[in-house]
This record gives sequence, structure tokens and C-alpha cells, in this order.
Amino acid sequence: MNVDLVREFCLKFPQATEKLQWGDDLCFKIRGGKIFAMLGLDNPRLCFKCTPEIFAELIEREDIHPAPYVGRYKWVMLDRLDAVRWEELRELIRQSYEMVAAKAPGRKAVRKKGSPNRARAKRTRSA
Repeated sequence: MNVDLVREFCLKFPQATEKLQWGDDLCFKIRGGKIFAMLGLDNPRLCFKCTPEIFAELIEREDIHPAPYVGRYKWVMLDRLDAVRWEELRELIRQSYEMVAAKAPGRKAVRKKGSPNRARAKRTRSA
């Protein structure tokens, strides 16, 4: 597996974009600018978010450790792109995308729009 293959896979998700940040890190984002994966280009490595259970399992493996700065939020860093099989890596990236998308600002805005508190506030003002 290589950088191009990972990049192509990440960009297939709905509303996925990419942005080069922090030197050589290609960040894959969804609406609201939330990152779901980071791919190092000069020294190929990959970071993504995990569930607490998967995080605990992955950091026990060789060449996988908590990601700098965001490990406390259950992000892992693969020091090599082949630290896990391609089939497993696709599933891990998909899960990261889904976890980040579930908390993206676009979803919250939709919920707030129809929330009972907002309707109650409108009635109070008009009364």
C-alpha cells in the first residue's frame, strides 16, 4: 500500500476534502473542517481516530502508538503504512470518518434547528 492508495480511499467519503498542513501532513477533512485522517507525505505515516477498544488493541502492535498531541482522544499513529493489512486499514479509516462525521458541526446545526428549546424560545418572545 502507498500514499496514493490511502489518499484515493480517503477522498471517496462524502464531503471529504484534503488540505496540506503542518509541513508535510495531508489532512483529510469533512464538513466543518474536522479531520478524520492525517497522512505524512515525506515520511509516510498515518493518523486516525479509533474507538477506545480498538485504540487499546492497536497500540499493543509494533509500529503503532498514540498519536502526538491527540493520543488522549484515541488517535493512533502508524509509523509505516503497512503496519496493518490494507483491508483492516480501510475499515479503520472508515470508522474514523464515521466517528468524526457524527460530531461534525453540520449535524449539530440540523438538530438545533428543530429542537424543542428553540421553538419554546420563539413562543416566549412572541407572547
